[in-house]
Amino acid sequence: MNFEIVGKIHSIETIAIGNSIRDIKRLRKQYGAGRWRKMKGIAKIRLHSGKIRTAELHWYEAHGIDEKEFKRKRYLDKSYE
Repeated sequence: MNFEIVGKIHSIETIAIGNSIRDIKRLRKQYGAGRWRKMKGIAKIRLHSGKIRTAELHWYEAHGIDEKEFKRKRYLDKSYE
């Protein structure tokens, strides 16, 4: 991750569950079996430059395995700095 999540993630939605996830075989092999879900939500993140931006995040999670592989998909604020 090239960013740090600042605060809580909100507006959380499930995008895909189980075999609907494109990377399900890799997730099960790398992290173990579980009821995997691909999730999305909105959070404030701190970039390496120190700037704080609002972004849409995607990640995978499974019961007992926790959240894995956060990705920043797009910025939701207008920052021209």
